[in-house]
Amino acid sequence: MFVLSKNSGSNMDTPSFHDLKRQASFFFREKIKTARLVLTDATPAQLLTEEATSGNTWAPDTPTLRSISRAAFEIDDYTRIVEILHKRFLKFERKNWRVSYNSLIVLERLLTHGPESVAGEFRSDKDAIGEMESFHYIDEKGFDWGLAVRKKSKRILKLLEKGPLLKEERDRARNVTRGIQGFGSFSHQSSPAKGMLTESSSVTTLGRSNSQFDNEENQENQFSISNKGLPKEVKKSQQSHEVVMFQSGK
Repeated sequence: MFVLSKNSGSNMDTPSFHDLKRQASFFFREKIKTARLVLTDATPAQLLTEEATSGNTWAPDTPTLRSISRAAFEIDDYTRIVEILHKRFLKFERKNWRVSYNSLIVLERLLTHGPESVAGEFRSDKDAIGEMESFHYIDEKGFDWGLAVRKKSKRILKLLEKGPLLKEERDRARNVTRGIQGFGSFSHQSSPAKGMLTESSSVTTLGRSNSQFDNEENQENQFSISNKGLPKEVKKSQQSHEVVMFQSGK
């Protein structure tokens, strides 16, 4: 009888059961999303928000958060996005704490980068968000997720207050964006990748985002891509250019 050895080289190339299960799950999720877009009135921003605020073990990434906050400037998408978040905050379930934590991350992005009306929209959820301040959980690797949830909920509650903090954070976010745009303008002139950048967000791909923020995303992408692989001398030149640019008030 032929028996495969545990150290067999062929086994190393064979996907594990968990890998296959994960791939199959991803495949079916994508198929369901496509079907919902075709057969229902669901929007890409709606599906993106649902995915970002689910119980995934990974937090929403920056491109996802950027796409959601930009889509929120469209009235239809704004309504869908806030409805999803209201449902997520309806009740804090400690067993499904990642749903609430990921929702806090999305809400934070909307507060600092989205429409100004977001703060007033979610002040009614302050009690539910406040429940997260007493959450405690340390995973098997020793990471204190409870602390992360408590810090995030505390920050959100401060942003929801009728004080200067929210305006300061929005101004800071705007200045960061303008700084990136300044880099993007310089990189646009020197980058060989000019004209080859594409939008990664499905919301933008389908043309549902606010046009004012399309230029912002393109310039951010130009900055990040054009600086990869540049010699140190070029990067230093860019840094010098930045100092001159900001000192001159441009």
